[in-house]
Amino acid sequence: MTALRVAAAVCLLAALGACANIDSGPNHSPEEVARAAYRDDGPAELTLYTMVDNNTGSGAHTSLLINAPSQRVIFDPSGSVDMPSAPEIDDVLYGITPKVREIYESAHARNTYRVRIQTVLVPSGVADRAMRLAQANGPVGATQCTSATARILRQLPGFESVGSTLFPNTLANRFARLPGVQERVLREDDSDDKARAIAALEAAQPNQ
Repeated sequence: MTALRVAAAVCLLAALGACANIDSGPNHSPEEVARAAYRDDGPAELTLYTMVDNNTGSGAHTSLLINAPSQRVIFDPSGSVDMPSAPEIDDVLYGITPKVREIYESAHARNTYRVRIQTVLVPSGVADRAMRLAQANGPVGATQCTSATARILRQLPGFESVGSTLFPNTLANRFARLPGVQERVLREDDSDDKARAIAALEAAQPNQ
C-alpha cells in the first residue's frame, strides 16, 4: 500500500471512529421489544442525526429516527447506546418515547461532539417502508453507519438523491437539500462519557 493510500485510510478511520462499535451487546427478545413499543401521535417523519467532532468538524456517526404509523424507532447502525428503556434488535432501538428521544440526543451532545438534527415530514407509507428496511438490514459493521443509513434512505421515494457515501457530513449535506428539511444543532458541555451521560439523564427523568 502506498503512503498516500495509508494516509487516506487513516483519515477515513479517524472520521468514522465514533461509529466503530464492533459489539453493541446481545439482542433483546421480541417480547421485550413488543412491551417497549411506543407510537407517537405526531406526523410521520424521518430525522437524520449526525454527530460532529467539535475539534475537527468531521462527521463521526450517523443514525436515523423513524416515526412510522405503528411505532417510533431509531436505526443506530454500529452504535453504542445501551439504554434499558430502549431495547435493541440488530441496531434498531425501540421504545422511543419523548423521554428516550431526548436522552438519546442529549447523550450524543457533549463537550467533544455536537449533534446535527435534520427532520423531514414524509407520507406514512414512506416512514413505514423505512422502518421495515431498517429492521431487515441486520447488524451493521464497524465504520459502516453512514453507508447503511444512506442505503436505506435511497430506497425511499423522494430520497434517491442521497446516493452512497461513507462520510456523515456528506450524507447530512445531501439530506439538507431535500425539500422541507428542518434543521437544528444540539450542543452541550458535559463530559465525553456516553454511558455515564445516559445513566444521569435516566436518573433525572424517572418517569416516561
